[in-house]
Amino acid sequence: MKKCIILANGEKPKKNIYKYLESIGYSILICADGGANTALNQKIIPDYIIGDLDSIKPKTYDFFYDKCRIIKSKNQNNTDVEKCLVYAIKNKFSNAILLGGIGNRLDHSLCNISILLKYHDSINIRLINKNSILMVYDSSVSLITKKNELISIFGFDKKTKITSNGLKYALNNDVLPFGTRESTSNQALGNEVKLNIKGGKIIVIREYEILKKYDLI
Repeated sequence: MKKCIILANGEKPKKNIYKYLESIGYSILICADGGANTALNQKIIPDYIIGDLDSIKPKTYDFFYDKCRIIKSKNQNNTDVEKCLVYAIKNKFSNAILLGGIGNRLDHSLCNISILLKYHDSINIRLINKNSILMVYDSSVSLITKKNELISIFGFDKKTKITSNGLKYALNNDVLPFGTRESTSNQALGNEVKLNIKGGKIIVIREYEILKKYDLI
């Protein structure tokens, strides 16, 4: 199982997260264009830098020029994060974690969440930002949980129906259309939450530190 980290040009992640992710198999680091600036700032050598290279600083490019593979793609029909994901998929990576996907530009942040939904069928991609980890599901799933753990669920249309078992506020063939209804800050009642999803995709947001503490990532 091949796993990679994709580092985008958003908020800088804590440096210790790289070591932890590497310890669970995420050994390849791919920087999405300006994400390389963050890597240089944190003194981390990526394996790849991929993008149209309009955000990488000249000093960053020069430093990494002979230290990793730099792939320039001029295709303006997809974002630099997408370019990284397309590369990962073509090279048979099964899992990816996006860091730096949330930043001070709301449009970029929403776009990166949308990209997770877009590529979910091709690669298991998750997003970590501070103490949140965001995942996409589209079928029945059983989550190992800790009692009272906060779990938030977001749907996107009236076709996607969700049934839960093990949540404080149960869902029973319910829909959570975006802009109409959410299941924010729900709680796990015990050590397992089951979700049955029909007709579409949902986003589940959990607490990163809890998942890390109990080896649930």
